[in-house]
Amino acid sequence: MIRKCDLIKYAVANFTKFGSKRFTMDNLAATLGISKKTIYKYFDSKEELVVESVTFLIEDYRKELEAIISSPENDAITNIILIYEKAFEHLKHFRPSFIFGLKKYYPKANVIFDDFRDFVVYKIVYGLLEDAKKQGIVKPEINIQLFCDLYFNRFAEIAFKKDHLLIEKYTNKELLNHFVIYNLRGITVLGYNNSFFE
Repeated sequence: MIRKCDLIKYAVANFTKFGSKRFTMDNLAATLGISKKTIYKYFDSKEELVVESVTFLIEDYRKELEAIISSPENDAITNIILIYEKAFEHLKHFRPSFIFGLKKYYPKANVIFDDFRDFVVYKIVYGLLEDAKKQGIVKPEINIQLFCDLYFNRFAEIAFKKDHLLIEKYTNKELLNHFVIYNLRGITVLGYNNSFFE
């Protein structure tokens, strides 16, 4: 018998690949060789499955974030770069229809997704930038809140903009450089060295 966690993992793989609206419960049941009734033993609706799938994705990424920021080897700026490097790796596997589908069809899941993105930007990244500023790595005149608003908030939406899919047009390295590294280099003090800046 299939377990709930297996259903979620398979749903995640297909929602991100085909879109949360397009990949149906019928598709899920047929691919797994089970009845829809079996799926509905675990989930009351497709929206509930989408919500749990987004939660699963977030928890998976949260573990990776915790591993990055708990490493004593890297400074705050390096940690921010590594966080976004990991994010771009994940986003390359998402179809734009997944992000757009959450907004349009699954508002509860979209709220979870947005809340986590805000947590990453305004708690984790903001906190790391504050630490870097206290350590004298970030220029004292930099407004960290404004910097986060301009460069890190909503980067997924920009990367997935319907009429110009940057995520498909450019490599992870190009996106990381232009979204993150060049901007961070601009706010660090003269004399700060980071291997990503070379």
